[in-house]
Amino acid sequence: MGLVYQTTTLGNGLTISAEINPDAHSFAAGFFVRTGSRDEPPEINGVSHFLEHMMFKGSDRYTWEDVNRIFDQMGARYNAFTSQEMTAYYANVIPEFSECAIEHLSHLLRPAIRPSDFETERKVILEEIAMYLDDPGHVIYEKLMQLHFGTHPLGMSVLGPAESIQRMTHEQMRAYFDEHYGPGNTVLVVTGRLDFDQVVRWAEKYCGHWEPRSCPRTTAPPVLRASRHNLTDEKINRQYTMALTPGPSAQDDRRFAARVLADVIGDSEGSRLYWALVDKAIAEEADFGFYPHDGCGSFYLSLVTDPQKQEQALRIALDELERVKQDLNEDEILRAKNKIASSLVLGGELPLGRMRAIGNQWIYTGTYRSLDEDMQILSRIDADALRSLIQSFPFDPMTIVTLGPKSG
Repeated sequence: MGLVYQTTTLGNGLTISAEINPDAHSFAAGFFVRTGSRDEPPEINGVSHFLEHMMFKGSDRYTWEDVNRIFDQMGARYNAFTSQEMTAYYANVIPEFSECAIEHLSHLLRPAIRPSDFETERKVILEEIAMYLDDPGHVIYEKLMQLHFGTHPLGMSVLGPAESIQRMTHEQMRAYFDEHYGPGNTVLVVTGRLDFDQVVRWAEKYCGHWEPRSCPRTTAPPVLRASRHNLTDEKINRQYTMALTPGPSAQDDRRFAARVLADVIGDSEGSRLYWALVDKAIAEEADFGFYPHDGCGSFYLSLVTDPQKQEQALRIALDELERVKQDLNEDEILRAKNKIASSLVLGGELPLGRMRAIGNQWIYTGTYRSLDEDMQILSRIDADALRSLIQSFPFDPMTIVTLGPKSG
């Protein structure tokens, strides 16, 4: 028996999305909430990530010790993450603990948000921010997003600035939670060996009482213009260069071609940037990738070099972006497609990987796509599709930021 997909929506608006695999030996469940840093008021930037931490401090029924103990007793692999556009909480267990996993994930999604826990976790968040400020890659990425997107919500930091976390009140977090964590803004994704009707009954039992609420997102596109910014930090001895330029959105079918094009140009091995920069010892790292966002998208360039080679490396990278507009060939496209296909298949072999892929798809499109459908879409991408994509997204305008011991 092959994979079966089923979905339904509870009366309060919570969507349940299930990919049933009778041959699987595990069960994965995740609540994906359509909220992240882009949805935050600027004065409480960082609240989504802060709130993710607070979820693990317990509900009205359970303490933080209970949360850890119960998941550990199940032998669960469980975690959470926050991005610009979503927050997710998930667990992977053997099938006999399926109900227990859904029950305790549901408790995470309805936290107590105790004032004492809020103050304790505030210190943890501030320490995390301080730690990341010592990471040049994080510093330049945050600055690039801010400068590229400007006043657009995508320019806000996931962690938030320390000042925002210091000023944030318990009441502001509670109000944000109440507004954004409604069932209409959430999907429960389950994958692996499962009984769909039973999962629906469990979801109704543990989540059916959640007050109906949704929070639509504004997805106006950003206003972009080319710019370059050079930052210095005398404590570091490498030169970091990052750039962003427009690409297709997470709702645009051209996003599939964008991923192939990004691998052709800047995959970590065997790509154009690898041979032009890394293989020739001009750059230590050279990467070109694709970020699909809600309503817009970005290609990104990332280089790490000796300070003396920074300008040379950037010039070569930009030349490669111009050259690919003229001389794409089917061999390099096939290589990129094969690598992506392997990644999709390996990531989709386990329920945990499929759960994350399905949740990500729902957040952006509200739809389901099987692994076979992904593979079919990938197989149809050719040089003409990439040339058409480049005509629409010619790597301009571009925001470039450098960070090193000297001005770039």
